[in-house]
Amino acid sequence: MRIIEQYEKPDKPALEIQPHAAVGFGCTEAPRGILYHRYRIDDNGVILDAKIVPPTSQNQKTIENDLWQFIPQHIKLPNDQLTLQCEQAIRNYDPCISCATHFLKLKIDRV
Repeated sequence: MRIIEQYEKPDKPALEIQPHAAVGFGCTEAPRGILYHRYRIDDNGVILDAKIVPPTSQNQKTIENDLWQFIPQHIKLPNDQLTLQCEQAIRNYDPCISCATHFLKLKIDRV
């Protein structure tokens, strides 16, 4: 917050640009995989649309498939151990910190 509060607009920009409507995209290698991003701006340089696809979301289907195969094979484990094993399986994909911390709400119905 201090950075925002103490910001002083420079007298002139480092590089003069004239915004125009455009679409830009790119990809960046991140520790967990490739981050894809795409932006659409209007003639004033205002962002109209932004799409960001982080590595965790690219791995989502594989993570789910792994759990679908893992759980039936380990269903006899006590609930706390099964939950822990599922969490570890998900963390094998090195999800982002918030995904790894707040991701799993496991409800076990045994029949």
